[in-house]
Formats: sequence, C-alpha cells, structure tokens
Amino acid sequence: MESFFRYNWIVREQWFQWCEDVPLEELLRPRTGGVGNILRTFFHIIDVEWSWLQLLQGKPDGMENFDNYKTLEAVRQFDRKLRPDVEAFVLSWDSGMEKRPYIDPELDSTVVKESWGEVMRHVIAHEIHHMGQLSVWSRELDKKPVSANFIGKGLITPDN
Repeated sequence: MESFFRYNWIVREQWFQWCEDVPLEELLRPRTGGVGNILRTFFHIIDVEWSWLQLLQGKPDGMENFDNYKTLEAVRQFDRKLRPDVEAFVLSWDSGMEKRPYIDPELDSTVVKESWGEVMRHVIAHEIHHMGQLSVWSRELDKKPVSANFIGKGLITPDN
C-alpha cells in the first residue's frame, strides 16, 4: 500500500515541477474532463486523499475552498499542510486494517459498507485517474507529460 501512495506523491511532485513552466492562466483555463482545470484537479486530488483517510479514522474531514488556492504555490502549500496526516496514516497501515469496515452514508440516505482496504485502493486509483487527465491536457499544451511509469522510481528495491 505504502509504495503506491509514495508513487503518487512522487508523480504529483513531478507534475508540480511540470507546472512551473506553464503560465497561471493555462493552469486555471477551463478544460474538458477532470474537475475543471489543472490547479483545481491538483487541489481535488489532495483534498480527496486527505478527506478519505480522515473519514476512515473517524475524524472530521473539513471543507477547503479552492478559491483560496488559485496559484501553484498555494496548491503546493495545501499539499504540504495535509501530507503529514496522510503519511502518518499510510505508515501505520497493517494487514489487520485491510478488512476493517467503513460505513459510508450516501446522499440518498442509503448506507454502504466498504472495507478500509477498498477505500485505500480507491484513493490510490483516484489520483492515477486524474494524472491520466493531466497527461491529455499536457499534450493539448504541446508539452510532454510526466511519466506514469512505476518502474525506476526506487520504490521497491530488489534483494541482493
């Protein structure tokens, strides 16, 4: 589990670096898909990751407003602010948490029961999904996208 969260964080940072050469108006330009634009997509990824892990722990997930994070540096600060909580939870993960139930109240008043492991994998896949959208948008800007390759990031080292 930890290796895939670390993968997402590495790729996220690489995308932040990719954004440094993109004018702010392009980062905020409305786009098809995602949640509207490049910066809002990053904000959404960070917020969803933190919120789900807060909910698993029975903690309030709070609601931040994207209007307060409309620069690349503000989004990076938002990530730095929430990452310690996320990382602490990810590092505390053990196999006994895998099938722990999470009761998810739906908007239509129904209740869905999921496992913590399922929620964790959803959070991982959620970010990877949005990174694919960023790749499409990067090509629209005639820029090479960040590599999605897991291999080569040093996340799992072989035995000697």
